[in-house]
Amino acid sequence: MTRKLAAELFGTFWLVFGGCGSAVLAAAFPELGIGFAGVALAFGLTVLTMAYAVGGISGGHFNPAVSLGAAAAGRLPWKDLVPYWVAQVVGAIAAAAVLYAIASGKPGFEAGGFASNGYDALSPGGYSLHAALLIEIVLTAGFIIVILGSTSSLVPAGFAPIPIGLALTLIHLISIPVTNTSVNPARSTGVALFATTDALGQLWLFWAAPLVGAVIGALIWRFLLASPDEA
Repeated sequence: MTRKLAAELFGTFWLVFGGCGSAVLAAAFPELGIGFAGVALAFGLTVLTMAYAVGGISGGHFNPAVSLGAAAAGRLPWKDLVPYWVAQVVGAIAAAAVLYAIASGKPGFEAGGFASNGYDALSPGGYSLHAALLIEIVLTAGFIIVILGSTSSLVPAGFAPIPIGLALTLIHLISIPVTNTSVNPARSTGVALFATTDALGQLWLFWAAPLVGAVIGALIWRFLLASPDEA
């Protein structure tokens, strides 16, 4: 279990540092033209690389919603859920702290939203609470289905990180304008602690919606899509 939790902590650290780092640090140089497509790709690449690096140790969740989905699908013992969550949140906070230390080394740095998630005034496109809630539930459910399907015993082993990374890239391309994309409560928590907006006040949604979406996705997979041996 110690190795599993260490893998989840480090994997989540890398996900938040790489994904949110691309947004926070690249945003200081708009002339580079990275844009939200580059940020989306960064998130996809971070989860792909860490899934290969440490996924064999812990399952490569790096996300409390994924761990809950795995538990609901019968892939993770329920007793391991809270320890996984703790490791993931600690990893996310550590990544955000290191990212803040680096970003604040630039003269005139202001944290602002610090790649945090939000709705209404904190939504990049000004989307409402109900729009944010719906898109986070739907995209998390879809993400869980991709994860469970690509790690099924019915598909070739060893390729799962590729569709998972591509799915996370697609998710960000869809939802960055709406919520700045969470689908991951740990990721949302880490950066919200350093934002100077009301990101912490809106954090509840980016726990509630992904967790609800995870359960929905797991139930759809388990009772509608999984083979009898996996249900």
